[in-house]
Amino acid sequence: MQYVGIQTQIARNNWNSMVLLLMFPCIILGMLWVFCCVFGLQSAYDMYGNEQLYLDYDIINKTWLGWAPWAVIIVGIWLAIAYTFNAQMIQHATGAKPLERRENPRVYNLVENLCMSCGMPMPKVNIIDDPQLNAFASGINKKSYTVTLTRGIIDYLDDAELEGVIAHELTHIRNRDTKVLIISIVFVGILSTLLTLLTRGILRAFLWGGFSSSRRSNSKGNGGVAVIVVVIAAIICAAIAYFLTLLTRFAISRKREFMADAGGAELTRNPRALASALRKISSRPGLGHIDREDIAQLYIIHPKKLKQSFFDNLQSLFSTHPSTEERIRILEQF
Repeated sequence: MQYVGIQTQIARNNWNSMVLLLMFPCIILGMLWVFCCVFGLQSAYDMYGNEQLYLDYDIINKTWLGWAPWAVIIVGIWLAIAYTFNAQMIQHATGAKPLERRENPRVYNLVENLCMSCGMPMPKVNIIDDPQLNAFASGINKKSYTVTLTRGIIDYLDDAELEGVIAHELTHIRNRDTKVLIISIVFVGILSTLLTLLTRGILRAFLWGGFSSSRRSNSKGNGGVAVIVVVIAAIICAAIAYFLTLLTRFAISRKREFMADAGGAELTRNPRALASALRKISSRPGLGHIDREDIAQLYIIHPKKLKQSFFDNLQSLFSTHPSTEERIRILEQF
């Protein structure tokens, strides 16, 4: 694996964050234009009296220009809220609670000592009351940086293994990996919601007057064509959203996990302890009832990576996590 320094990794993550933020309004406006094509679907008769369907781009562009400013404002407010309150949203979704020093001095001291050794500010420490084994880092700035551990991982790992896991998560924060991940989570969440709303809007436009009555009643053939056009428009929106979701996963390079493993090994000077921790976590990873792909991107081990079906292997091409076995193998070679 090619060596990448921490400053290079930080620069790459800052660049990816900026690209995602710049892509976002362009994608939203593009999806809105596809939606407006439904309202631009018009009919005309040829010289033989047959009705033909076509797209009126003047209507499409006029409708799009009327809605675009409102779409940008609404989505901008939504993005700002999600960006500002991401820590609280993740905490609520996972059921995490703040961990104070008096509640568990062992964990708190491990985090504090590691932060002192690498000269980084102390992040918040959260705990999830769950017997399964997992951990993640989150946050976009010093105020929101957080290391979250499950009750299971605290109780099951020894001090050296737990220190390796915490060092791994602290490296994610140092490398600005969490910033890219949070932006991706917000990005995909808003995109998925808008996709649902646009698809429903297309169907309602067709069913409740989006098309002229003549287009519904003149001929069965053209009515069928109109239905096909509406369905194709919905499929195009879905395909665009899915493809762009995959692009955001490419922005989140799987090398970040190798980098965090290397950083954790460097901080603790004990790569075999982290390898042992990963081996134990892989036996029962997860966060109990949480089954959200956006949150799963944050885990030290993605629970679904344990599946071995053909579909899961195909999905792994776009995975945000590398093979746990490969990570263990590399750590044991340090």
